[in-house]
Order: sequence, then structure tokens, then C-alpha cells
Amino acid sequence: MSIELHPDEISNILKKQLANFEKKFTTLEVGTVLQVGDGIARVHGLSEVMAGELVEFEDGTIGIALSLEESNVGVAIFGDEKNIKEGGMVQRTKKIAQVPVGESLLGRVVDPLGSPIDGKNAISPESHRLIEVKAPGIIDRKGVHEPMQTGIKAIDSMIPIGRGQRELIIGDRRTGKTAIAIDTIINQKGNGMKCVYVAIGQKQSTVSIVVEKLKNAGALEYTTIVSATAS
Repeated sequence: MSIELHPDEISNILKKQLANFEKKFTTLEVGTVLQVGDGIARVHGLSEVMAGELVEFEDGTIGIALSLEESNVGVAIFGDEKNIKEGGMVQRTKKIAQVPVGESLLGRVVDPLGSPIDGKNAISPESHRLIEVKAPGIIDRKGVHEPMQTGIKAIDSMIPIGRGQRELIIGDRRTGKTAIAIDTIINQKGNGMKCVYVAIGQKQSTVSIVVEKLKNAGALEYTTIVSATAS
């Protein structure tokens, strides 16, 4: 069986492919790791990086540019630094540090960048907001006008707390500070409140216990847990 090749058909195919040919290229500004330790990497070569910009290391770890010096940039590492080595490549993302926001984060456990760490499906946020934003002035803010009950009679009877108000829980270790916060979250069930529990420097086992408590009490559905553990 022989196949006849027609030069006209071949030339027409080549012309169509050449007509649809597009030159696609991307430019990346990359730097080099000078040293790394204690969660901070010194990077040389990112002369155009912005303050608060996210950068990506070779192993996919994300960092944020904080200290902009003349010869190098100090990058805080979001993740494990053991795979980041001296001489490794770092590239800009041209994105200022931002986190996902919206109803889809309710009931989830996320890291400081808003990425899920609870083993469930990916989050589809409604939008993103910058981490570093200027807080509205006193005049622009709405006054505290609506009370908020913690559900703990000793506190509610002595300390008036309003929605939008800051309140400090201070005390020695193992005196029940976390217990007050967890009980307050649980007692908001049915009040239309959305709660955010941020665990900074705590053990992963402690965060797991908090998640289990909120889940058993039916409070996880209106709560977001941000876990920035000691590890």
C-alpha cells in the first residue's frame, strides 16, 4: 500500500501552522540564597523586589520579603527551611502578601497564608485581601453599640464587652486563658457570629484538641482556625 503525498497539501498545512505561530516567553527576576537560618534567608539579586512581596524558593517554599537592604534582601520563610540551601534560586512572584477571605474559610483550618492544612478539599475564596493594610481612623470607624455575651456569667456580669471591641485575656500559664476563648466561641452558636481562632506558637497537638472541641460542640461551622504552630 502506497501513500501519495501532495506538495500543495503539505505547503497549506505548513502555512496554517506558521500563521498561528505565537512567540511566548516569560521573564523572571531571580536571586540567590546567601545564607539561611532561624526561618530567615538572605537573598542576593532581587534588586526590584517590593516590601511585603511573596517570593518562591526552588523547592516551592514561599517566603515574604521584609528587610530590603542595599546588597541583599531578608526573606521570612513560610514553611520548612531544611530544603533551602546556600546558592539556591529564588524568584519573584510580583504579588504582595495576601490571604483568601470569604465564607468558604468557615469550618476550615488554614496556615498563615490561608492554605488549608486540615486534609480537606481546596478552598475557593470569594476574594483576597492584603495582609498589611492601613486600619481606618477613629472617626471612620463605627462605634461599639452592640453587646456581646461570652456565656460566662462571672465575666458578663462584671466586664461589658461589645462587638468590635478588643479585650485582653491575661494570666499565667495553665490558668485557663484558652478555655475562656474556646467557651466564648462555643457560646456564640446561633448568634450569627463568625469566629477566628489564631494559634500562634502553639503545639500541633494543642491545635488538634481545639479543633476537636469545636467540632464536637458544633461550633466549627462558623469558626476559622489559623494555625501558625511552633514547628
